[in-house]
Amino acid sequence: MPALLFLFTRAEAQTFTLQGRVVDEQSNPMEMVTVSVLRQGKVAMTNLKGEYSMELISQDSVEVKFSMVGYKTKTRVLRKPRGKQTIQIQLIEENKELNEVVVTERVRQTTGTEQLDVKDVRQQPSASGNVVEEMIQGQAGVSTHSELSSQYNVRGGSFDENSVYINNVEVYRPFLVRSGQQEGLSVINPDMVERVGFSTGGYEAKYGDKMSSALDITYRRPQRIEGSVSASLLGASAYLGLADKKKKFTWSNGLRYKTNKYLLGSMETKGEYSPNFLDYQTYLTWQPNKRWSLEVIGDISENHYNFHPQDRETKFGTMESVKSFRVYFDGQEKDVFRTFFGTVNLTRHITDNTRFSLIASAFSTDEQERYDIQGQYWLTQTETSENLGVGTYMEHARNYLKADVKSVKLLMDHRFGKHQMQAAVTYKMEHIRERSNEYEMRDSSGYSIPHTGRDLYMIYSLKARNELKANRVETYIMDTYKWMNAAQTTFYTLNYGLRFSHWNYNRESILSPRLSLAVVPAWNHDVTLRFAAGLYYQAPFFKELRDTLTTNGITVANLRNDTKSQRSIHLIAAYDQRFKMLGRPFKFTAEAYYKFLSNLVPYTVDNVKIVYDASQLCNGHATGLDMKLYGEFVPGSDSWLTFSLMNTRMKINGTSIPLPTDQRYAMNLFFTDYFPGTERWKMSLKLAYADGLPFGAPHRSLDKMPFRAPAYKRADIGMSFRAINNEKHEQPKNPIRNLWLGIDCLNLFGINNVNSYYWITDVTNQQYAVPNYLTGRQINARVLVEF
Repeated sequence: MPALLFLFTRAEAQTFTLQGRVVDEQSNPMEMVTVSVLRQGKVAMTNLKGEYSMELISQDSVEVKFSMVGYKTKTRVLRKPRGKQTIQIQLIEENKELNEVVVTERVRQTTGTEQLDVKDVRQQPSASGNVVEEMIQGQAGVSTHSELSSQYNVRGGSFDENSVYINNVEVYRPFLVRSGQQEGLSVINPDMVERVGFSTGGYEAKYGDKMSSALDITYRRPQRIEGSVSASLLGASAYLGLADKKKKFTWSNGLRYKTNKYLLGSMETKGEYSPNFLDYQTYLTWQPNKRWSLEVIGDISENHYNFHPQDRETKFGTMESVKSFRVYFDGQEKDVFRTFFGTVNLTRHITDNTRFSLIASAFSTDEQERYDIQGQYWLTQTETSENLGVGTYMEHARNYLKADVKSVKLLMDHRFGKHQMQAAVTYKMEHIRERSNEYEMRDSSGYSIPHTGRDLYMIYSLKARNELKANRVETYIMDTYKWMNAAQTTFYTLNYGLRFSHWNYNRESILSPRLSLAVVPAWNHDVTLRFAAGLYYQAPFFKELRDTLTTNGITVANLRNDTKSQRSIHLIAAYDQRFKMLGRPFKFTAEAYYKFLSNLVPYTVDNVKIVYDASQLCNGHATGLDMKLYGEFVPGSDSWLTFSLMNTRMKINGTSIPLPTDQRYAMNLFFTDYFPGTERWKMSLKLAYADGLPFGAPHRSLDKMPFRAPAYKRADIGMSFRAINNEKHEQPKNPIRNLWLGIDCLNLFGINNVNSYYWITDVTNQQYAVPNYLTGRQINARVLVEF
């Protein structure tokens, strides 16, 4: 018995408890940090408070490693530990000084929203200048078919199904934009962005009533006096950030100018392009003490698009049958899109774990679309010089729209135990005024189309005089619960929430439950399994309410007050795997999804203009698989490759057809590399290959769209030279931190991508689809100076 007691006491003395806390550079607790003792095969992870605890065997030396992707790994060695040992660790972010898009997994993705860190996206080749949206367009499950547009489709959804937030406030886009040439600058200023959160489905209840995606932008607070100036053949920008010594007051200012006149000159329609887009944004923060803070965001955007077309020649068809479409124009187009946006956010920190925010915002847009363009065209068969069609068309528009959206939001955020709860209520006031008059006349061989022999009709005409005044109430509550199993080897994250909305215009109330679960299994802490489900609504706003009625050849658009929200049930299963290959970090993600779609309002897409038919409702589905490989394909530079498969269907008038955004496959590559032996020269390559979308003749039923456009194929390449590298302030008297000189080749292979079609109809009702091609090959030079 004494011998057994001695052995038991000695065994007890050989174990000890290791505990502690892990924080970042700002002393914020870090969750899901891996704490490992490899020699003993013991692994634990920090909880929501950054705390960890594990039982270990006492040895002469015990080596403990603290690691997390995106941070420098730290190692501590304990000498003959006994009893309780406490280690407090501060992890330092890895210092990546590469001026490019860098997506670093600081926090493992455990919800439907992927966090992307933006490290100077301006170094990638860009046709539109909206580089944040271009980065989103290259993600898995996302597609675009125009390099001129910042719009994107997500998993079969339309452009209108994507919500965008800046610092907890939903932002809006102009309503009358119908082409990528008109778009100008997006509301997101890349110089001011700190974080980007993006979800292609299964997102949390805090994101509003849209069916496809959520883009969450957070503007950064400068930590010192900083600035940058950039210029290229496509525009220019300037940024200035200010901060006092105690960082209680910060002020960011961004000014952008864009003109795509040079780029539009490569299109087949020749003429005098005079686009001018100007945007100024300011972001001010003031934190007098740890309990109170104030944020103010302001945005003024002035976009002008003036166009005097002259002529156009398009050749299309097959190798055996080439057709030529030549047009001589007369007239002009003048468009104005003037937008104002502002927010004020007052936050009170009740305790370190509880805060309330009162957020007021206002959005106002004044839009004018005016054009009178006449074209005389000849359509000929090239091989035989046979005239297939000769005629004249006249397009006229006087479209005016003013919209004001004001909102007040009360937000509460509370942490307790293993929970992080968030709740909010928002009251919105919406006022939209529309006055539109547009028509198109076609004359083919002396006959007006459509030709009846009795009456004179336009091939298309539309009149609208509408006003919408409505109020909307939105509220949600959600909770994120994180816990580990008893052995602290499996980590769980459960996010669940409920969203409620009521709109007094159509007297509809909707309830949206959402749920997601992430599991980091004990058998491999480099693996994350994610599951999500939820009921999502696309609440009608303005365009979905428009219904048309044709009388005596004149179509009048009115607003319906009985249009209800479109519905989508998301089911998502995802697999994330972190691994090392050739000694470099990589991450592979695969997501399978199925969306049950109901109460859909069918629509057609022409360029970026979406026209709804509120008189019909239909059901459908969208299903697919998205895959992404991200990592250091080349040492020291980050790249990614995505591949997506998708199938969509909807049933309309008893016929099952693909959705207008049915892109069956897509592949995107973003690749960066450095010249051998130097980090001064850098190359960025963007490749896109996406299936074409269904289409049919205009002004026809959606179930008569038997054609599919050619695949969208594009390659952009950019070369950058770092003339000055003073990132580490090795030259303290030199105010310039970085100087980059670059040259880009846009549309490297000169591929004629089709954006839409112009339909020619002769008197015999024979129709010809003439492709409208996008931009050709262009060279862009740029310079970037950072202070």
